[in-house]
Amino acid sequence: MHIRLVAVGDRQPSWVNSAFDDYVTRLPPQWRFRLDEIGAAARRKSARPDSAKSTEAQAILSRVKPAEHVVLLDERGKQFTSRELAERIDQWQTVGEDVVFVVGGPDGVADDVRQRANLVWSLSRLTLPHGLVRVLYAEQMYRAWSLLAGHPYHRD
Repeated sequence: MHIRLVAVGDRQPSWVNSAFDDYVTRLPPQWRFRLDEIGAAARRKSARPDSAKSTEAQAILSRVKPAEHVVLLDERGKQFTSRELAERIDQWQTVGEDVVFVVGGPDGVADDVRQRANLVWSLSRLTLPHGLVRVLYAEQMYRAWSLLAGHPYHRD
């Protein structure tokens, strides 16, 4: 199973990169985790608000293969406990599905990305800065692995 994070925004504060990298280095090598960053589209006052989302959507969808399971991170998605997330990941591993998690730009994602998603997952109902989403995502991926591996990191 391969796991990727496709995220709009290619310039994060150093604390984001440091925390994200710390959790990613703990992920198991068999997940072959990879981060694909996409530069945020320019946002101009004179342009339609959906123009940037459309540009970002094209870049996102160009990086998604037809057979990949797509999970969109969005505050309006389904929330999971850490154990429920681990169970989902275990199911994907069992069937050998490659999974792509997607984080959109500052204005969210265009409808075609939402339609391509097999699942919409919410880390929180709160609106979060994209850098913090990356860190929370990486921590939850590590926590899911620790649950599946019987590692004592997670405590109920």
